[in-house]
Amino acid sequence: MKSSIDISSDKSLLWLMAIACGLCAGANYYCQPLINSIQHSFNVPQSQVALTVTFAQISYALGLLFIVPLGDIVNKTKFIPLLMLGAAIGLSICALSVNLTMLWIGTIITGLFSVAAQVLIPLVTVAVRPEKIGQVVGFLMSGLLVGILLSTSLSGLFSNLMHWKVIYIFSAILMLIIASILMRKLPAVSTTRMNYGNIFHSMVQLLTQERRLVYRSIIGGCAFATMSILFSTIAMLLTAPPFSLADVWVGVLTLVGVFGALSTQWIGKWASHGYNTQLTWVGCTILAVSWLLLYMGGHSLISYTFGYGLISLGLAMVHSCNQSVIFQLNPTARSRINAIYMTIYFIGGACGSALGVYAWHHGGWFASCVAGIILVSLAGFFTLIDHRYQLKHA
Repeated sequence: MKSSIDISSDKSLLWLMAIACGLCAGANYYCQPLINSIQHSFNVPQSQVALTVTFAQISYALGLLFIVPLGDIVNKTKFIPLLMLGAAIGLSICALSVNLTMLWIGTIITGLFSVAAQVLIPLVTVAVRPEKIGQVVGFLMSGLLVGILLSTSLSGLFSNLMHWKVIYIFSAILMLIIASILMRKLPAVSTTRMNYGNIFHSMVQLLTQERRLVYRSIIGGCAFATMSILFSTIAMLLTAPPFSLADVWVGVLTLVGVFGALSTQWIGKWASHGYNTQLTWVGCTILAVSWLLLYMGGHSLISYTFGYGLISLGLAMVHSCNQSVIFQLNPTARSRINAIYMTIYFIGGACGSALGVYAWHHGGWFASCVAGIILVSLAGFFTLIDHRYQLKHA
């Protein structure tokens, strides 16, 4: 990398990259408030439609594992727009789907290639001054998380006003436009000389050598799994009595999570100053409190709304602290490190989604809440292990 590269002052490019992160990540969440509409459109069981959420996260995890590591050895300036083109193709298939199988195929393709966001973030870490990494990564994470939250709101809105497929058409077009702009504006950074097979060998070495990467990945996976329980059950809970909300209102409710998402830039700034462990503990505590409110939210929309806002804040805190830690471990392998972390993160999300659906069908909302608390407890346990390891090797 050329030492002269510093895009931290290029606000227009950073905003464009944040929007790209939000669009790519959000593309995997359009179906969440649409489960009821898709069920009626294709006339299939609700449990089958709910699997769309799990397929989106599994395919995203596979993309993280097999595609994102390429970011260390290829030209990111061309690679990122190419991935976004693939995501646009997947979204187009979803828009044209005539049955659930076709929707699943489009969802899987979208998930695989929407990992462009996870190639963008490591690019930024080598294109800004070291002291700016936490703040800039936090800014992009704000865009990513806001994109996820807006995706559910907009998909519900479009479903209510027009048709549930409209959001897929709109985002496919927007994806192509942003990809074409990024192709011209992204900075060129250096790459590592390594073949594809050696990438995975080096990733195994990173897992064995960087214990904090393992601990922080598990913490992130558990935290995202607890949030994914909400993602996979929100439509089933809120569209049924006593709430009986329309798709659009299910989407609107998720907007309360925007406040948590917008906090990532501030969290990243404090994490860069050495408060990672303290902020992680605060995040885990917030996650635990949120599930108490969410449990009461089974009969109170106000409690559910507050719980949803808190769980979004807790996840943002944990995730931002995790990334602040892992990006300091090995500066020459940041795409691979991010690939490992985000793969485990989204495997956790996929497991959380599947667990949420299973708990819902076997024990209702109470079982879903118990599963959420257990996952938060696991995140706290590995935070303790990470803290002890840090003290031992300080």
